[in-house]
Amino acid sequence: MTEFDRFEAMSFDCYGTLIDWETGLANALRPWAARNGLGLDDEALIAAHGRHETHVQHDMPGALYPIVLGETLRRVGAELGAEVTDDDAAAYGQSVKDWPAFPDTAAALKRLATRFKLIIVSNIDRASFAASKPRLGVDFDAIVTAEDVGSYKPQLGHFNRLFAELDRLGVARDRLVHVAESLFHDHQPAAALGLASVWIHRRHDKGGAGATATPSGEVSPTWRFTSMAEFAEAAVPA
Repeated sequence: MTEFDRFEAMSFDCYGTLIDWETGLANALRPWAARNGLGLDDEALIAAHGRHETHVQHDMPGALYPIVLGETLRRVGAELGAEVTDDDAAAYGQSVKDWPAFPDTAAALKRLATRFKLIIVSNIDRASFAASKPRLGVDFDAIVTAEDVGSYKPQLGHFNRLFAELDRLGVARDRLVHVAESLFHDHQPAAALGLASVWIHRRHDKGGAGATATPSGEVSPTWRFTSMAEFAEAAVPA
């Protein structure tokens, strides 16, 4: 018996939790930064992204994620005094297909899928997620994207749709646990809705918020693990 046996389903943030979005962002930003003579390391580049993306999502809630990425780069360029061409913005928007999965993601999801229903709850568009899905190694019982709900987390549209999907799957709300890296995008709204949550603290050895905005107050997820592998072993022991 484990403390996760009371759950029937797990909902997952994807980018930052399962897909290594900070590496993907840095890989996409680095050539642009070098061409513009910006002497910034990867942490500084992704932090610049993090200062703007949430504001873009707030200003453009119905925009598909590639458009959000492009506008984020334009605002980063304006902040840093660096040119952003239409081609730069388009390339950044299309970079999601190249973002890698974390090395432990596929095996962990396969292990969890033997015991739980798995649901994606992501600030992404359907086409971009389809490009990432082969790296995840499993089929999901439901997928909720920003494209589906017309807004971006931490707004509650994703969670309202998630609850509708739980009804469709015949899973009670108290039999769901939400799994995510971002305190701002995921754990803060999950706590407001009374959901149990698992923090996959991918940045545990780096500190700071990286490419993610900082929550407005204290956030206390129910459980904390430093990797999906560690979590999967706890939830589905060998």
